Amino acid sequence: MNVEAGFYGAGILILLLLLRVPVALALMAVSFGGIAALIGVTPALGILSNTPYSFVASWTMSAVPMFLLMGFVAFHAGLTGGLFDAAKALLRRVPGALAISSIFACSGFAAVCGSSLATAAAMGRIAIPEMVRAGYNPGFAAGSIAAGGTIGALIPPSILMIVYGVFAETSITKVFLGGIGIGVLTAVIYSVVVLMIAWLRPDIVPRRPIEDEQLSLGAALGKVWPVLLLIVLVFGGMFGGLFTATEAGAVGAAGAIGCAALVRRLNMAVLRQALLETLMTSASLFIIGIGASMFTRFLGITGLSSFIAGYVSDAGLTYIQLMLIVVLIYILLGMVMEPFGALLITLPVLIPIFNAEGISLIWFGVVVVKLLEIGMITPPVGLNVFVIRNVASRYASVVQIFAGVIPFLIADIIVIALVVAFPAIVMILPDML
Repeated sequence: MNVEAGFYGAGILILLLLLRVPVALALMAVSFGGIAALIGVTPALGILSNTPYSFVASWTMSAVPMFLLMGFVAFHAGLTGGLFDAAKALLRRVPGALAISSIFACSGFAAVCGSSLATAAAMGRIAIPEMVRAGYNPGFAAGSIAAGGTIGALIPPSILMIVYGVFAETSITKVFLGGIGIGVLTAVIYSVVVLMIAWLRPDIVPRRPIEDEQLSLGAALGKVWPVLLLIVLVFGGMFGGLFTATEAGAVGAAGAIGCAALVRRLNMAVLRQALLETLMTSASLFIIGIGASMFTRFLGITGLSSFIAGYVSDAGLTYIQLMLIVVLIYILLGMVMEPFGALLITLPVLIPIFNAEGISLIWFGVVVVKLLEIGMITPPVGLNVFVIRNVASRYASVVQIFAGVIPFLIADIIVIALVVAFPAIVMILPDML
C-alpha cells in the first residue's frame, strides 16, 4: 500500500477538475498514471484495456439504456403531456394550484424518466407559460419547476440509483423503494412551501383557484392512461417479484413503445430521436463510469480508502457529525460538478466508511442521490436552472430563477434533516420488501 500516492492522486484529480478537464478523462488519466507509477506500465495498460468491457458488459448496467429509452419514447411520443392537466384537475381548488400541480406532474414524469434534467425541461415548457399568465412571479414559477425537476432522480426508475447500486454492490430494487419515500416527502414539502408563499405573499403565488371550464379530471386521466399503465407494469412487476430491476428496464422500454403505438403516436421520427438520445446519454454515463471504475482500482492499490475509513473510525465521529461532513461535501461538489461525476468520484472513499460504521448502504444511496439533486439547483452550476433558462428565456433570467429556488433549497435541507433524524422514512419500504 502507498497511501501517500493515493493522496497525491486525489489532489491531482481535484486540480484537473478545477481546470475543467472532463470528469471521465481526469479519472482515467490519474488512475492510469498512478497505477503505472506504482506497479508498472504493463499492468496499467491491462487495466485500461479490460475495465471498459468489464464495466459496460455488466448485466445490471443494461438497465440504464433501457430505462432511458422508456423515458425518451414516452416524452417524444407525447405520452406524458397530460400529466400537468391531470394534476391541475385534481388540485384546482388549492391555493397555488398551478405550482403544486407542476410539482406533482414532475413526480409523475419521473416515474417514466429517471432524469431530473429531462423532467425539468419537459414540465418547464408546459407549466411556466401558464403560471406566468395566471399572475405568478416569473422567477418563482421557473424556480418551482427547476426544483420539481430534481424529483426526477428520486422517484424510480432513477439512473443515478442504478449506477449507485452497481458501484455499492447493493440491491437496486431496494434503493428504488427507498427513493419512493424521499421522493414523495420532497414533493409534499415543496407543496407546503408553495402553500405558505401563497398565504404570505399572494403577489408571488396567487391564491385564487384554477378557473377553467374545459378542465375535466376524466378527460385529463384519459390522456395519461399510457403513463399510468407503464407505472403499474414496471413497478408492479419489479416490486411484486415478477422481474428484477434490470429486467424492468427492458419491460418498460417495450411497454413505452407499445403504448405509443396503441395511441398512434409512434413513428420513425419519434423512434429515431429516442434511440439517438438514449445512445448519447448512455455513452456519456458509461465513459464516466469506466473512469470511476479505474479510479476505484487505483485507490484500492494505494490503500487510501481503507486508510480514510480507519481514520474516521478512530476519530470517533458521531453519526450526526459524519452526516454533517457528508452533506457539506456533496453540497460543495454540487456547486461545481454534475451529479454523475460527483457520485462516482466520492463513492470509492465513502462506501468503505459507511460499511465500517454499519450504516445501511441502501439508505446512504438514497440520501446521496438527494444531496446530488440539491446540487442541480445550487449556484453557480445548477444544471436544472440553466435548462429552465433555455426553455423559458422570455420569462425569467438566471438570477431570477436562482432566487426562485431559494425557498425550495430550504425545503431540501429540511428533507435531509428529517431523513437523517428518521431513517425509517427511507427504509420502511425496503424493509417491507
